[in-house]
Amino acid sequence: GIFVVTGTVARDAGPGVTVSFILAGVSCVLNALCYAELATRFPPIVGGAYLYTYTAFNELTAFLVFAQLMLDYHIGAASIARSLAGYVVSILEIFPFLKDNIPNWLGNGQEFFGGVVSINVLAPVLLALLTFILCWGVGESSAINSIMTTLKVIIVVCVIFAGAFEVDVSNWSPFAPNGFNAVLTGATVVFFAYVGFDAVANSAEESKSPRRDLPIGIIGSLLICIALYIGVCLVITGMVPYYLLGEDAPLAEAFASKGLKFVSFLISIGAVAGLTTTLLVGLYVQSRLYLGLGRDGLLPSIFSEVHPKRHTPIISQVWVGIVAGVLAGLFNIRSLSHILSVGTLTGYSVVSACVVTLRWKDKTASQVSASTWREGVICLIAVACCGFGAGFFYRSGLPLVSIVAAVIASLAAMALHFRHIYGDVAGFPCPGVPIVPAICIFFNMFLFAQLHQEAWVRFVILSIATVMLYAFYGQYHANPISEGSGIYFRVPG
Repeated sequence: GIFVVTGTVARDAGPGVTVSFILAGVSCVLNALCYAELATRFPPIVGGAYLYTYTAFNELTAFLVFAQLMLDYHIGAASIARSLAGYVVSILEIFPFLKDNIPNWLGNGQEFFGGVVSINVLAPVLLALLTFILCWGVGESSAINSIMTTLKVIIVVCVIFAGAFEVDVSNWSPFAPNGFNAVLTGATVVFFAYVGFDAVANSAEESKSPRRDLPIGIIGSLLICIALYIGVCLVITGMVPYYLLGEDAPLAEAFASKGLKFVSFLISIGAVAGLTTTLLVGLYVQSRLYLGLGRDGLLPSIFSEVHPKRHTPIISQVWVGIVAGVLAGLFNIRSLSHILSVGTLTGYSVVSACVVTLRWKDKTASQVSASTWREGVICLIAVACCGFGAGFFYRSGLPLVSIVAAVIASLAAMALHFRHIYGDVAGFPCPGVPIVPAICIFFNMFLFAQLHQEAWVRFVILSIATVMLYAFYGQYHANPISEGSGIYFRVPG
């Protein structure tokens, strides 16, 4: 988030990119509360949002959530890899004999066909290297991740303090040059910067004490990220006018423009460390999700194979690296960022709905009646539709209609609160059920309506393709009772 999308979003939102990060962060904190409950409610097994949706709703809905989330992960990995390549090139150009002698197609990207294709050779090579590390073993990749995470956090804190002395407050005016709508659209893009917390839930199977560690990891890391994002955004937009910020390496370029080449070099080191850890986590999570789908038969069983010595899903890991490598080698960051966050916003909304549905209980029966369940789902759908409607009409310049949609959503949330009985859960309980999950759904869908139109097209096309794949393959090969996935039918209360 700090090293990749800050410059891209600031070009549109101006210094208001800070507010974009805050809005996305607040939404993610609420979503994290829902994730934390489900992470402790389920026994340690891979799956995350897919697993929760499978249990609370049905197989097809879970498959749709998986597909949307997975494409977000693939696109995110590609974007990060291209930015990582850009920072590696900036480090290499410190050596005089390489300065201005590295061709664009190697690391910075060279556009062809009017910008439709942007060739970058280094990004896929870096992805291949990290894929090899992840195939080698979780322990080895975790050690590298820990070292680089410590390094990047130290550097980011140093950057905030060093940049604070170079801030020119006049650069913060106008704060939102393209209006608040651009800030909201920016929030949907930077939403991607927070998606790491759901990676914690997907690593439940390989954590030592998941019921204790997962809530701490999910919420704690998210709060730290929000604080760092705010500091960096204020500094970078105060140092350089927003319209002059670079898109591939915005922080390094900002400090270099101020003559602080040493700090610029330090940022490049921190960026390489930060982007490397982000890629490691992203590629790791993707392979575990493919592993879960392979176990259940919704994807070919080859994805569920685990190496007997390395104990890693090598086939899934290599596949993930190939897909991300192709995207990183052919498309630029701006094109990729415009179709980001679709799966994340969709997945988080469904996870919030899962918290509500899994808490329902009847006074007399051990199972929730069909009519009660159906009524609750209708209310959840109403909240989601009103959230999208409120966002769409706000974007269209009809704020009064947005207010009406918000009122209807509030009534649906009240119906959820008064018409249903909610049981207690062991472990970490999400506070304010069902109101907090309803707010999550509404706000996620509000942000969904602010996405670039290309993102909406992506959502529709991928949904159709996923339904077709399920119709012709998934439903005939699904095996949810397989080893490691019988849990779907016996979730503890």
